[in-house]
This record gives sequence, C-alpha cells and structure tokens, in this order.
Amino acid sequence: MFFEGFTLDRIDTGEVGLRVRHGGSGPPLLLLHGHPRTHATWHEVAPRLAERHTVVCPDLRGYGESSKPETDAEHSPYAKRAMARDLVALMRALGHERFAVAGHDRGALAAFRTAMDHPEKVTALVVMDGLPVVEHLERCDARFAAAWWHWFFFGQSDKPAERVINADPDAWYTVTSEHMAPEAWADLQNALHDPATVHGMLEDYRAGLGIDRRHDEADRAAGRRVRCPTLVLWSSKDDLEELYGDPREIWRSWAPDLRGHPIDSGHHMAEEAPAELADAIATFLARL
Repeated sequence: MFFEGFTLDRIDTGEVGLRVRHGGSGPPLLLLHGHPRTHATWHEVAPRLAERHTVVCPDLRGYGESSKPETDAEHSPYAKRAMARDLVALMRALGHERFAVAGHDRGALAAFRTAMDHPEKVTALVVMDGLPVVEHLERCDARFAAAWWHWFFFGQSDKPAERVINADPDAWYTVTSEHMAPEAWADLQNALHDPATVHGMLEDYRAGLGIDRRHDEADRAAGRRVRCPTLVLWSSKDDLEELYGDPREIWRSWAPDLRGHPIDSGHHMAEEAPAELADAIATFLARL
C-alpha cells in the first residue's frame, strides 16, 4: 500500500507551510527529494526505513504542495539556507530536536546545507547523486554543459524557462511511471502541470547559481566542514562518476567522517532501486 502507516500533514514552519508524510518509530530520519519529484518519490523506501526509524518526508519549499514564497533579486527565498531553516522547524514541530537527514539530487544540496548550518541538529548526513553546488560549478566544462545544460536554462531570470515548460509540460518532462506507484505518478503529474510549482522548482536552480554558491564559498574560506558522519551514494548508471570520478574524493574536503559507494540504478534511485537504497541508508545509520 502507498505509504502504509504514514500520516499526511501540513506543517507551518513560520516561513512556509510544508506538506509532509511521517511514520514509523525509532531515531528520526528526514528524507529529501530532488527535482522534479515530490516526497512521493520515497514511497518504496520510506516504509522499509520506518521499520527502524521515524521517517519524515516533506515536499521542499517550491515543490509539490508546499508553499511557494515570493522571490527576490537574489532568489534568497529558495536558497538552501532557507530550506534548511524549514527543515529544522519542521522536525522540531514533529518533536525531533536532533535527526539524520538524507537527500537526493537537489535534496542533497538542502541536506548538506542543513548539516552545515545546524550541526547541533544533524546526527548523520546522506547525500545521493550530488556535490556541494560550488564543486559542480567550479568543475563545469563542455561535458557538464552538454549533460547538465538545464542548470543554466533554469537559472535564467531575464528569459524565464517557465514559458517554455508550461506550454507543454508533458513534452518537457518526459518522465515514465515504470517504477512509480499510481499515487506517486499522479502526484508528480499534478506538480508538473502546476505553473506555480514549476516556477518554484526553477527558483531553486536560480538560487543554486548565485546565493547557494556564495554560501558554499564562504564556508570553505572559513574552514567549516560537516561535523557528523556522512554517507555518499551515487547511481552507477547515471553520469556523476563519469563527470567527476569517485565523488568521495571531492566530498572528503567537506566531510571528514566519510564513507560511500555506488547504487546499481539510474538517476532516480529511490524508485529504481528502493530495497538496495533503503538497506544502504539503514546499514550506515545502524553502525553509528
């Protein structure tokens, strides 16, 4: 069944309202989706992890049915720092002062920023298919531009991509329902056909090219690092390793207590390899 035993809520964080599913029992674990997914991407992973953990799966601000705040010239309402504040407030509202956080794709950026900005709150960090945004951008070359050109298309504000995407969302987002429950597929389709959600998702990328990069640069210059144990996972059938080699080598300068390995999957590992992914996360957390 779809998220069997989980509760669907809307939580006011003080800045935004977040749609969230939560269930299970045990040490709290926050799961963060990537683009263009919603929390429903975890529908096969969360119940497995809920056997050992209290699992919390929100829609990030700008995504799904969570709030889409008005933006500004810096796109700061969509900075990962703002998302991190949301997540700490969300977990506090659910009774969790300290928690592990795991994020995929854009969610990996939000998870990383939560661990950096709130080290007293985060007990463990799992990042999937991602690097700190400054590391991506400093390594940008012709291969990156060819494969991840959408970062720069989405990032434009003077010629916004919303008009192109909203003209035909099905043509733009050529996603498949092959590995998704009908409820997760319907939730994704609702998000992709909502112009406000499309705008919120693109604001995430606009923040990534500017204010998020500056936050990473400031942390690096100050010598700040992730203080908690960190697990890096990447999809063996995606292009992260092809572009960068072993991503652990990049992460070592950010997270000294590091381990990691690939997952036999395409990019959307929560949907394509849920059992392997859930086992990797559970095993990592159990050994801490």
